Amino acid sequence: MHIERYHGLGNDYLVWVDGPALTAEQAIAICDRHTGVGGDGVLEPFETDEADFGCRIWNPDGSVAEKSGNGLRIFAQWLVDSGRSGPTFTVMTTACLVHCEVGPDDVTIDMGAASFAPADIGLQLERPLLDGALKGRHVTWSVVAVSMGNPHCVQFHDADLDTLPWRLWGEEIETHPLFVHRTNVQFAKVLDDHTVEIRIWERGAGETLASGSSSCAAAAAAVKTGRCKPGRIRVLMPGGELTVEVAEDWQVRLIGPVERVGRFELDVGWWARRS
Repeated sequence: MHIERYHGLGNDYLVWVDGPALTAEQAIAICDRHTGVGGDGVLEPFETDEADFGCRIWNPDGSVAEKSGNGLRIFAQWLVDSGRSGPTFTVMTTACLVHCEVGPDDVTIDMGAASFAPADIGLQLERPLLDGALKGRHVTWSVVAVSMGNPHCVQFHDADLDTLPWRLWGEEIETHPLFVHRTNVQFAKVLDDHTVEIRIWERGAGETLASGSSSCAAAAAAVKTGRCKPGRIRVLMPGGELTVEVAEDWQVRLIGPVERVGRFELDVGWWARRS
């Protein structure tokens, strides 16, 4: 059994190669940065008739994500690096199908359509939440709720993002009772019509340096509320920059680099104690 480590702008995932089916407890153990390999998630291949390849996306807390833009870009790069596929193919997660293209410098994922419908987000409201009020324990936020196949909650601010207690807010909003399936949280600052800066609190992982689906959600929310124009949007994060294309029909494409770190062999005794 071995693991391949990749990262997309510091958002690191571990590809589970040729091992037995994982349990939630094993995924948690593998992602532990002190006693395991360490990562923002585990990508587990599975067989499917619905696409060329299947990928189960484990979060560090043992939950399974419907979609991850960076995780899928990493999985796509691994498929090409390992000789399992050519440059274009489809991948089925446990919830949705995406189209992938691996180029010499970037990996592109067709992320599907952004949706602001409460039912698609798992939001317990009758109307979309577009710069709407979300009441917390001590503060009420103005937020945009959007689905990229997984739930997101975007806040826009004019202030320097790192002057905000965004980690505390993110932790609270992730488990807000209005979000049936919990939510990813983005704190965004629009720099111009085609540039957004964000900080990310990821459902099941906490603070991350970068996130593909969060970048897509922030860009789509900025276009929906008139803060940005449709087309190519640069999304700046602590880990680096991704490009998000938001079409007028809300179809979204994610473009950015992936880097392979290397291979990690699991110790037989370590695995046995967790099996």
